[in-house]
Amino acid sequence: MALYEHVLLARQDVSAQQVEALVEQFKGIIEANGGSVPKVEYWGVKSLGYRIKKNRKAHYSLLNIDAPSAAVLEMERQMRINEDVLRFLTIRVEELEEGQSAMLQKRDRDDRGERGDRFERGGDRFDRGPRRDRPRREDEAGGEAAPAGEA
Repeated sequence: MALYEHVLLARQDVSAQQVEALVEQFKGIIEANGGSVPKVEYWGVKSLGYRIKKNRKAHYSLLNIDAPSAAVLEMERQMRINEDVLRFLTIRVEELEEGQSAMLQKRDRDDRGERGDRFERGGDRFDRGPRRDRPRREDEAGGEAAPAGEA
């Protein structure tokens, strides 16, 4: 049997429990067709790069699948029919990733906050004063000098 990583995007207005029920439904399709789903990860609600069917956010879920291609095709067919599923992507892989995925590791790293607050490290980046990267020239009226390119 082949190994797959499958990412599912569900509408933002469904609850996390409904997304979990959707994942269980698709997991049942895979298992009914002779496959298995060793790992399921719920990544949470995240912003989309662009609007999809009038949605700006979506529930993300990852499924690691060990199944024949017919089972994956049937699951994808059911996803196309379901109106709660915005998008999905299935990728065949050589081996399934053990442990947490990169998305969950990123979330754990963000929650720790080990870098500290930027104000404790030496101030805000806006307290550096006026820009000095452009040469200054004298104003024609002999008054205040203005940066080059501004008059």
